Amino acid sequence: MAKMKSSTSTTARTSLALKAYYDIYMSLVVVVFVVAAAVLGTTSSARAERQSNAYATMMYMGTPRDYEFYVATRVMLRSLASLHADADLVVIASLDVPLRWIHALEQEDGAKVVRVENLNNPYKNQDNFDWRFMLSMNKIYAWSLVEYDRVVMLDSDNLFLQNTDELFHCGQFCAVFINPCIFHTGLFVLQPSMKVFKDMVEELGKGRENPDGADQGFIGSYFPDLIDQPMFHPNATIKQLNGTYRLPLGYQMDASYYYLKLRWSVPCGPNSVITFPGAPWLKPWYWWSWPVLPLGISWHERRRQTLGYDAEMVAVMVQTVMYVGLIATMRLARPNLSKLCYRRTDKSINIIQTSLKLLALWSIVAAYVVPFFIVPCTLHPLLGWSLYLLGSFALSFVSVNAFLLPMLPVLTPWVGILGALLVMAFPWYPDGIVRAVAVFGYAFFCAPFIWVSVVKLMNCLHVSLERESLFPRLSESSPPSSQFNKLY
Repeated sequence: MAKMKSSTSTTARTSLALKAYYDIYMSLVVVVFVVAAAVLGTTSSARAERQSNAYATMMYMGTPRDYEFYVATRVMLRSLASLHADADLVVIASLDVPLRWIHALEQEDGAKVVRVENLNNPYKNQDNFDWRFMLSMNKIYAWSLVEYDRVVMLDSDNLFLQNTDELFHCGQFCAVFINPCIFHTGLFVLQPSMKVFKDMVEELGKGRENPDGADQGFIGSYFPDLIDQPMFHPNATIKQLNGTYRLPLGYQMDASYYYLKLRWSVPCGPNSVITFPGAPWLKPWYWWSWPVLPLGISWHERRRQTLGYDAEMVAVMVQTVMYVGLIATMRLARPNLSKLCYRRTDKSINIIQTSLKLLALWSIVAAYVVPFFIVPCTLHPLLGWSLYLLGSFALSFVSVNAFLLPMLPVLTPWVGILGALLVMAFPWYPDGIVRAVAVFGYAFFCAPFIWVSVVKLMNCLHVSLERESLFPRLSESSPPSSQFNKLY
């Protein structure tokens, strides 16, 4: 009987312990669910807040520089993310943009891609029309993003220096006048509206007056009175303004303002965004734009911090191995490819000699031109110029061996290019004027050396031809001399 009571009490104690553990477990479950709900609620509210505004850009195909603008767009999007922009990132992409690019923008860059049909450009027959702006009218699709309260529309050649979320407080349309009379459409703020979008499309169909045939002229003509509007000044107490406003120049600092003094001196507004208008072949993402234009290195530094250069490194390695192998082959084997035997009349000899001189000069020119076009154009400038100099040296070495030319005159342009890069990249110029004078002075100093090198090369070719070092003539009875077929 006592044993049964002991067993019963043990069972009771076990049940009480299990119940206590169960109560603790359920309490922990409730706490976890409460915390998770709070976190999810905070995340949802934050996401809802982010979705009220957007930074948008556009992408379309059909220009020779589609890939370069794709890279520039990705760098800009990642720069905005690194600056903790509290807004969605939107890309208005035409239907012909490759799917692999779309997936990269969405999955790797966190952008929302909106696919659209290209809008017809009715101004393509204007005399001053630039064909690279054929599809730039797609920019007005920004007004169709009605799920957002405000949209900051951007070109891909913008470099953000700091967060600009205060722009979402601006009115229905706001833009920067980098030209005294014409605002720039590389960055502007708008309130999306299907009514405005449809009206713009209708005006586009009517062929509204457009001075340049691009988005710049069309949007400028649609908001002709912006120049008379007040300046926008951020105000934290006002969520959003109504009306149209001019934006301070600090939101679209033209790179040309920097080059005059080699520093920024924009007095109005925060120095937040750099834009790079002008010649398309001097955009900052091209490796040759620096040190020609010093700000190019700033853009590449931002790319290095965000997107990186993995896409170009395979081509860099292949070209490096090819050039090093070419130099090693020429150094070890030194094949005189032009030492060929022939029987010709004196008239034919003169023609061949003239042709040979031209061929030698063209080979030297090609040695400096060909590497420029095969270096990946969006490479970092330090890598790009290094690869170019290596390639031009390797191909110049081929010309030296093939035509029995002296090394120093052939490499004089190579040394001159390297010196020009050092002069342009010199970091202690007081202003852009002194820098320009230094570059012109260096070019004036180098010109005589280039001329002497050309004269020296022509004399060497002439002597080699007269002595029949190149294309030796053979008599009818004498066999070819083995020394002309020998590898040195």
